[in-house]
Amino acid sequence: MGISGSKRVRNSLSSSPEFDSACDSAYSHCLSLTQHAFAGVFPYQLAAASDHLHRTLSTIRPHPLVLKWLPSPPTGAQVDSAFRAVTHRRPTRDDPSVIGPAQFREWAVELFSHAVVFNASKAVLCRVPIGIAGIAGIGAVTRSGKNLVGTAIGVYALGVATSVYLSLSG
Repeated sequence: MGISGSKRVRNSLSSSPEFDSACDSAYSHCLSLTQHAFAGVFPYQLAAASDHLHRTLSTIRPHPLVLKWLPSPPTGAQVDSAFRAVTHRRPTRDDPSVIGPAQFREWAVELFSHAVVFNASKAVLCRVPIGIAGIAGIGAVTRSGKNLVGTAIGVYALGVATSVYLSLSG
């Protein structure tokens, strides 16, 4: 089906003017909280930045992926995990205690792409078993053959997974 779901989400967010604008807004907001006394954002500010980004992307500058797959802001564990991934991949050369605008944007893409993919995966894991139970129940009531029920289950599961995958392009 092409590139993976997480790459589709990452590409959608990276190329989105709404996401860029929301990142700039959240970064500026964090700088204003420290009264522009530092050259960047501190790691402890990332949870508030995540909430600010989510609020902006779901109300002020709506992004389709956030509206569909992220009804609430990413968790603290997701914020920390994204921060660790970004700092592990590309450590800062300047002051390691603050995050510059480029690394902040990279963190935001990492955070929101993983949160969207996590929620989409959760949706697949919830929808498929329910549908399979329904198809198996109908197959038992109608006394359909095992091959027909098995094929219907396979087609249904593939359809759900494809539907979710295609919705990840934003």
